[in-house]
Amino acid sequence: MNSCELVSAITALAIIIANQTPNDDELSLLASSLNQLGDTLATIAAQRELQESQSASLKKPTSTE
Repeated sequence: MNSCELVSAITALAIIIANQTPNDDELSLLASSLNQLGDTLATIAAQRELQESQSASLKKPTSTE
């Protein structure tokens, strides 16, 4: 899936959810919850990348002169 298809799919999903959630307070809570989910997933991904980077640098052979 390319970036345009991804954006289109997310937009379509948002429209479907909004149409099925007529209460604005509930929709706002859902939006906030999904933002928190996205932020938490991004934090986990960043943590994993950092750990992999640190692990890779520890495994690098050091040159001895």
